[in-house]
Amino acid sequence: MNVALRLFLLVGALAVFAMVIRKIRKSEMQSSDSVFWLLFAGSFVLFAVLPDIAFVLSDLFGFDAPSNFIFIYAIAILLIKLFSLSAEVARLRQKLVALTQEIALREKR
Repeated sequence: MNVALRLFLLVGALAVFAMVIRKIRKSEMQSSDSVFWLLFAGSFVLFAVLPDIAFVLSDLFGFDAPSNFIFIYAIAILLIKLFSLSAEVARLRQKLVALTQEIALREKR
């Protein structure tokens, strides 16, 4: 893995760490959400500091280059997070509709 990619991973991960810490301090992010982002950024720090892990995993999964594995890894993790957030939004939307209907019925009486 070339040095530019390792530096990009490290700088990007540190930027994510800084943003998450700032959001937590300002009470703009719940700790449960921050755990995901801290682990996600931590995995990139791990890949940047110990590139052999990326080499082993890329060989294991049949990628030609570790950089390809890292990009697919990031895309896959973010798609999983997107799906879970979409499911949460759908659940909250249903709850909002039910609560709105309940309030409307109470006000009608």
